[in-house]
Amino acid sequence: MPLRRIQVSDFRCLRSAEINLDPRFTLITGPNASGKTSLLEAIYVLGRGRSFRTRKIDKLIRAGSDEFVIFGEVVLPARLVSLGIRGSTDGLEARLAGTAASSLSELAAALPVQIIDPEVHRLIEEGPSRRRRFMDWGVFHVEHDFVPHWQRYQQVLRQRNAALKTRQARSLVSAWDHDLTRLAEYITSARTRYVARLQESAAAIAHRLLGLELDLGYRPGWSRDLSFSDALKANWAHDQDAGTTQVGPQRAELSIKLGGTLVKDRISRGQQKLLAASLLLAQLTLLTNGELLRPTLLLDDPAAELDSERLLNLIQEVGQQSLQLVVTSLSESFGALGAPGRRYRICEGDLSES
Repeated sequence: MPLRRIQVSDFRCLRSAEINLDPRFTLITGPNASGKTSLLEAIYVLGRGRSFRTRKIDKLIRAGSDEFVIFGEVVLPARLVSLGIRGSTDGLEARLAGTAASSLSELAAALPVQIIDPEVHRLIEEGPSRRRRFMDWGVFHVEHDFVPHWQRYQQVLRQRNAALKTRQARSLVSAWDHDLTRLAEYITSARTRYVARLQESAAAIAHRLLGLELDLGYRPGWSRDLSFSDALKANWAHDQDAGTTQVGPQRAELSIKLGGTLVKDRISRGQQKLLAASLLLAQLTLLTNGELLRPTLLLDDPAAELDSERLLNLIQEVGQQSLQLVVTSLSESFGALGAPGRRYRICEGDLSES
């Protein structure tokens, strides 16, 4: 599903930009603060409905403008599909094939996009919520019923939490427990299956990049000694005191061990980057296995903070993937991935093909 073309208006520092992308490799060069990352961010927003740099939509709108617009064309089997997203202080509006999208997940299905950037280590370094998003994006692409189940779980959870917050009787709070349990069990099973599949590819890539054994596990958000229904009952007093549900998939965690040791805060920044890249590349491998998918991988300044040996190893791994690559670099002579099919130069937000 390569992205063929993207047009960007009033996004970050980009007043107006349009590029045609090569199905294999597009290179974007330019000095620091020229707009390279903003262009990648626009592609990411088109495929995800959110930025990888901020949660605030107003930060994405060019100064002096009221909204941004991103339009793209994706090559699907036997057809070309248009995608569009408009962002303003009123929120986001997405369109697919000329009609309003029912949800942002429709964009994600049409344009599976992932990024490896200088902040990729945050997948390892930060809290569980970032790793849950990482898992759920992968599960979404291989378990097609996952999104409606997760959305319904969040709705039921909000209702239960509202009852807890207003100090409703236990019988009224527990009225939500049956649906919550059913949905939690589905989500947990889907995530568990996904992590088991991810383990094989991620371990192989991590061993090549880091020379250490990687072990992934899934912690569901409550004690494994209890069913979810029993966990809700056992945690009633804690839920009542907190005014919110303290157990469940919303508190799940992806457990990551490297060389037999939990990795958080125990490996170097360079190792964190390579480990995170291993997980992302393994995730993309699962997307392409047996599917007519060609995900888009954004590589933002891959040379940043990696020594030449680690960079070479990472580039070799990337080169083995069946991906559409969009790469930014300070150097116009970046040749680690071979000759790009298309090459662009950007300076102070102005883009030109070179």
